[in-house]
Amino acid sequence: MMIVTWNCNGALRKKFDYISDFNADIYIIQECENPVESKHKKYQEWARNYIWIGDSKNKGLGIFAKREIEIKKLNWSNQFKDHSVKYFLPCNINNDFDLLAVWTHRNNSPNFGYIGQLWKYLQVNKSKLNTTMIAGDFNSNSIWDEWDRWWNHSDVVKELKEVGIESFYHKFTGEQQGKETKPTLYFQRKIERPYHIDYVFGAQKLFDRLRNIEIGQAQKWLVISDHMPISCEFEKK
Repeated sequence: MMIVTWNCNGALRKKFDYISDFNADIYIIQECENPVESKHKKYQEWARNYIWIGDSKNKGLGIFAKREIEIKKLNWSNQFKDHSVKYFLPCNINNDFDLLAVWTHRNNSPNFGYIGQLWKYLQVNKSKLNTTMIAGDFNSNSIWDEWDRWWNHSDVVKELKEVGIESFYHKFTGEQQGKETKPTLYFQRKIERPYHIDYVFGAQKLFDRLRNIEIGQAQKWLVISDHMPISCEFEKK
């Protein structure tokens, strides 16, 4: 099974041919438009089996799968006290494992933007994380940790590890958080501004099935997005 996560930087209708080369079973795509509201027929045909959320029809978070794969959206809460967080899209795959797609936002929050949104989401839904994969654009890295916050990137990584959820890239390569050698983002598409802010986390039973993980190369992907795709190849159950 091949799973790919990628922030397409908008206009997926013009770019889905690029990622189709992966022949992935599941694509987790950030900043994509809602297929049902698109006038692009080929994009609609490609997106036959999907779930999607977003505030605008032009930019949201989608999970796209091959037709034979069952995607069942899960009713997890996105409310932390009186605040709604975004974007988080939980689903079940083939009654095998849960998948949480992530595209964190500032969400007009003065204190809990980006990784703070994920921290809030975890406080409400942590008990549901067992056979779960979490993948997407976190907009975060431990290099931006601040000493006076209790919800830094490193804090979220620690909380996830406590429930058995760890980063596949870091476990597979042996690299440490904040010292990644392969960027997933080139800010403003500038090669001299590389960051690692996209991730695939998951439970040990999923990692045991992981055979390879790769991050796309800048020379191929920068022409269409500032983000590189992350592809994970798993043994089928």
